[in-house]
Amino acid sequence: MSEKQLSVEERNKRTLKKLLIWAVAMFGFAFLMVPFYNVICDITGLNGKTSSTAATEVPEQVVADRTVTVEFITQKGDGISGEFTSETKRVKVHPGEITLVHFYASNPTSKDMITQSIPSVTPGEAARYLHKTQCFCFDQQTLAAGERKDMPMIFYLDPEIPRHINQFTLSYTIFDVTERVAGKNNSVAVN
Repeated sequence: MSEKQLSVEERNKRTLKKLLIWAVAMFGFAFLMVPFYNVICDITGLNGKTSSTAATEVPEQVVADRTVTVEFITQKGDGISGEFTSETKRVKVHPGEITLVHFYASNPTSKDMITQSIPSVTPGEAARYLHKTQCFCFDQQTLAAGERKDMPMIFYLDPEIPRHINQFTLSYTIFDVTERVAGKNNSVAVN
């Protein structure tokens, strides 16, 4: 039957079916984009996402004839009224060399706070060569009321870091996740 021969009601039903299929397909596509994006970023180091787990191996060699400058930037997300800073603003490291830097966060409020820090590397290509053996960003940090906390990070650069990467920036943004964590714990207690 041609489109002209179908009744208005049948054409509307076909159109509705097509729209529903498109809606389901677009929802599925949007739903899958986030995990797909995360996998691509993990594999390629794009967008400056760093690994969220500690490096378990340390390099066997240090490239003593080369240095890479690592700059540290800290930012406060919504809900953070205290201090968040790095003790060191810039450090020159040899690829393969283990380096310790300190970050500090404070909670000037009268309530305990749970924070989460999110790292990012610029240029993004450098992220795949940054290996953290210890980092406050791996776990949520509790800041008691009035507390100032030392949050160390230990890292090294992969000795295979390309020669054209001689400087990069590691940025951390700290967020107050107290309400989100409390909401998650309450929903678990109800079940």
